[in-house]
Amino acid sequence: MVISCYAVVVGAEKEEHRKGGQVAKVTTATRLLFGRHSHSVKLQGSLEHCPAHPSAMSSSSTSSPTDNSSHGSLAPSSFGAALNPASGTNTSTQSNAQKPFSLSERLNFEIYRYSSYSPNYLPENVLVDCPNDQTSRWSAYTNSPPQFLTLKLRRPAIVKKIKFGKFEKSHVCNIKKFRVYGGLEDEHMVLLLEGGLKNDNVPEVFNLRCLTEDGAENLPILYLKIVPLLSWGPSFNFSIWYVELHGQDDPMYTSARMKSYNSLREVEIIKLCLKHFRQQGYMSAFGALQEQTNVQLEHPLISELHKCLVLQGDFEKAERFIVECIDEGLMDEYLYKQDYKHSWHMKHTESDMKPGNRGGHQLVVDAKKRLIYLYGGWDGYQDLSDLWVFNIDDDQWTLLCERSELSNGPTPRSCHKMVFDPISENVFMLGRYLDNSIRTSDYIKSDFYLYDTRAGIWMQICDDTSQVGGPQLVYDHQMCMDADKRTIYVFGGKILTPRSVNATGAIEPEYSGLFSYHIATNTWAQILVDCHHASASMADVLSIKSRITHCMVFHNKHRKLYIYGGQRGKEDLDEFLSYDVDTQAISVLNKEQPHHGTTAGNEAKFEPSSGYTLRATIDCERDEIYIFSSLSKVKDRRDIQHVDASNSFWVYSLRNHKWSRIYYCRHSGQDANSISRMNILGASKGDGALEPCPRYAHQLVYDDLANTHYLFGGNPGICQQQQLRLDDFWLLRLEKPKREEILKHCRFLVRKLRYEEMTRQDPLKAMQYLRHHIAAVIDHNDAEQLNNFHKLASLLFKNHDGSLERECTTPALCADGEDLETDPDVSAKMRDEVADGPATENLSLESNESLISSGISETASSPSSSSCTKRARTECTPELKNKRAFLFNKLVQLMPASMVQPERNLSDFVVM
Repeated sequence: MVISCYAVVVGAEKEEHRKGGQVAKVTTATRLLFGRHSHSVKLQGSLEHCPAHPSAMSSSSTSSPTDNSSHGSLAPSSFGAALNPASGTNTSTQSNAQKPFSLSERLNFEIYRYSSYSPNYLPENVLVDCPNDQTSRWSAYTNSPPQFLTLKLRRPAIVKKIKFGKFEKSHVCNIKKFRVYGGLEDEHMVLLLEGGLKNDNVPEVFNLRCLTEDGAENLPILYLKIVPLLSWGPSFNFSIWYVELHGQDDPMYTSARMKSYNSLREVEIIKLCLKHFRQQGYMSAFGALQEQTNVQLEHPLISELHKCLVLQGDFEKAERFIVECIDEGLMDEYLYKQDYKHSWHMKHTESDMKPGNRGGHQLVVDAKKRLIYLYGGWDGYQDLSDLWVFNIDDDQWTLLCERSELSNGPTPRSCHKMVFDPISENVFMLGRYLDNSIRTSDYIKSDFYLYDTRAGIWMQICDDTSQVGGPQLVYDHQMCMDADKRTIYVFGGKILTPRSVNATGAIEPEYSGLFSYHIATNTWAQILVDCHHASASMADVLSIKSRITHCMVFHNKHRKLYIYGGQRGKEDLDEFLSYDVDTQAISVLNKEQPHHGTTAGNEAKFEPSSGYTLRATIDCERDEIYIFSSLSKVKDRRDIQHVDASNSFWVYSLRNHKWSRIYYCRHSGQDANSISRMNILGASKGDGALEPCPRYAHQLVYDDLANTHYLFGGNPGICQQQQLRLDDFWLLRLEKPKREEILKHCRFLVRKLRYEEMTRQDPLKAMQYLRHHIAAVIDHNDAEQLNNFHKLASLLFKNHDGSLERECTTPALCADGEDLETDPDVSAKMRDEVADGPATENLSLESNESLISSGISETASSPSSSSCTKRARTECTPELKNKRAFLFNKLVQLMPASMVQPERNLSDFVVM
């Protein structure tokens, strides 16, 4: 009766769903049936069969699919299930006590998260197997990656198989290629499966990876993420009709597999307790817990620092300890995580001759010989074919070829690409832009050249790469060099077609795929076709969404191409892809996308905005990708006076998988005359410093030996002077804080606290300490540091009951007044502080962070009266101890996380 009632209700809902075109709503009868009070039912993975389907009426016990190959298929399931009206989950005809144990049972799950969905094609549809209902599927709103569907299991399980149901006949939205990820946390998952579905009506079952990387333990998961990569119709959205998971989630079975995970959690909990006990002074509890559990809160060296700094107040010993830690490199990891500081420098060359104004040119670097090569571009009136070399050490430009076509070299061109081969020391060049008026079938050939830098000669490798397996004539593509395998990779770009073809009305532009050129054998190969290519729908053909104006770099150790941004038609692509050239695996790096079909700008996601002007470089030793973004919108290109005209520089860490914006500078509107005058300087005042004005069609290259970027030329985007191009040459240096800087910072923190304690005990000694010891560890050219230093001086005139003395009544200070006046900066600032009255901020803290937020509470016994102040001069009060502990917490944040106490506090988990 229960099943019949459910069939009537859900069947009526699906009929309304099909006719009305609206999201199905759950009726009152359904809510009463399931005992729910919400306005919609959250279907679970156990409600897998459509009541209209004959298999739904079967009452056979739950079974698992046969063990076949990872791409094996299975006939439509006849697994029956009775519905429990109280819980909304399926139960076997046998009781739990009688059900035999199996290593592979059907697992319950729910829809946890999804990237998007099309109207009527809800994610919850994958929980119901209705192969004869075309609307019973999840369909993504778009086929732009990443699209995904995340499932959450009832409890951690060992998931061994996944089954995909299908429509009753082949469908263009079936997923041709997909990946499955799994993990105990939805933000940290590992790859479990990479495969594809056949375009037929037969359900398929796949084996999932269920062991750890070393194969020693089972891999328990709670979340499972399905990521479609390609549908059988390349331009169609992805659809999943039905999903079923099989494995084992019995706690008696999975608990042993979770032992290691739970052990780590237990250790972390104990450490949080130990940290809390020590901070609050519960040392008996601290010792007892540590002795009973044999868990150490931190490395013994860090415990020694706590002892000498917090318990003993031995600041000199603490400083010596910090010096040793820095010398041993214990703070290098912290320094690596800090953002770079940038500095632009105009290159004033010693050459009488130098390259003229241009945009759309190309630069390559020979880092070993300290040379930069420049070729071609558009000067505002014509394409150029001159070849230049810049000697970095000598600051000199040299003209190698004024007209390369007269030396068997390439014709004038722009929007081409070049790479430098460090093995042969040859420069390779491919592609160019041709105006529509000269695109004839005879002229539109993809010629391929190299320049031998040793012999100083040009050579044409091929007059048309499309005839030997390479790309057609393209522009706005990208090229990268794999020196180890002597291979050049070419990706993207718009294919130039003869004018006659365009005249007949081509529907949309053609885009080029991914090609490789092997230097040693002089052979081309196509690796990936564009997703709209005629062959993309073939099962054995790999495809990718091609584009123009994108960035691409190659990591010679990871053996991967990294592709960011670009455009396709009117669509801006902000995806960040990696392509493994050895395994042909494509991954999406910027997986964090708005959910529920919403969109958000790149600034909200804190990554570079896609556009025309992104220029990328890579440092394989540092595992960092650099992107310089300038004029990025069409309206910016027309007029630099637009409010959004700006420069920004970004770094992506391949180790931390995070973007950092090194700087952002919005430039005020400038007229054509000011830009023309600056064309000599090529600069704009940004943040008070000289830097390049916003532009496009410029070029940026990276010298990985000197860790320096070079930028040349471009188009400033002045509508009044559309022919204006730039010839400025810039050097960009990026530097991270050094060990000396972090040592000064740590010394300042330690000495500041020591000085604060001195002001309570001996103001005269504190004054001398301020002048000679604290002054020695600040940068007097840094306004912020100097201001903080001056504020410290006012503590000399402060009563420690919270008031500031209006007169200097301390005999020792009065006696030494002349010495105080010898430092005009300090004395003047102190007089200002006293005249202004009590300071409005807590001078004992460097930041706005409070003691409570750091997990350190100020106990009720903290002395606050003037009588307690006198006692504070002879003993360590709880207040001083808390301040020392606060400083200790700040210092250990600079150490490796594996050596120190947990960053979180026990109090963080208690909300009152």
